[in-house]
Amino acid sequence: MSDEFGDLKPAKVLSVANQKGGVGKTTTAINLGTALAAVGKRVLLMDLDPQGNASTGLGVDPSQRKVTMYDVLVDQVDLKESVIRTSVPNLFLAPSSVDLSSADVELVDDQRRILRLRGALDDLKTYEDEFDYVLIDCPPSLNLLTLNALASSQSVIVPLQAEFFALEGLSQLMLTIREVRQSLNPVLKIEGIVLTMFDGRNRLSQQVEQDVRDNLADLVYKTIVPRNVRLSEAPSFGMPAILYDHKSRGSIAYQKLAAEFLRRENRKVAKAE
Repeated sequence: MSDEFGDLKPAKVLSVANQKGGVGKTTTAINLGTALAAVGKRVLLMDLDPQGNASTGLGVDPSQRKVTMYDVLVDQVDLKESVIRTSVPNLFLAPSSVDLSSADVELVDDQRRILRLRGALDDLKTYEDEFDYVLIDCPPSLNLLTLNALASSQSVIVPLQAEFFALEGLSQLMLTIREVRQSLNPVLKIEGIVLTMFDGRNRLSQQVEQDVRDNLADLVYKTIVPRNVRLSEAPSFGMPAILYDHKSRGSIAYQKLAAEFLRRENRKVAKAE
């Protein structure tokens, strides 16, 4: 490493994960990343979902994805080769492709396959475009890709839909996080849980919120993301909702979530000092 980079602070790596689909995971990764970029943080959004929804939601057509996370994980191409700029200043993307769906099979003979992503992230330590945060959009399952993300992250942000089976799915994810911490990544922790698709008129949503807060207390962000049509529309235009309609209730919620996330970060720094 050259002296030029000797004092750079390494990026904080966070997985955005929930093995249950349809909970607003990719929406959270895109819009939290955009909101952090909007206040001057340099963010790399890593699309680790073979569906590539984060890449599409940022307006990156498959034809533009010359090097993807498949190449990084399977062929061990340098991560920096995959990174492209998005239309959002300060927000960068390591795109996905459908080829990622075969990673489990192609890496089956590699005993260190769960650590492939950790090795790739070492590139960032000498990457001249320093990042403050790396957000990994995980697939909606606890497969090899998700385990790679958890083995490489300092913490996990869990989007949690306010519905009946929410706590059951969360308990499975927390068990996986505990196992990864014990066997692969002792620093891994839950950064926070964000309630998504919340309908304040629905008594069930209110009950789920109360149950989650009673059980997990300060791990749950105060900010709640409402069910909002603008959040659903934005990906079809290849834009984060915060750019598509920054005044919508969903966009405002993600701006507030980013502010709350940064306040927590600042408190951790102050406590450490």
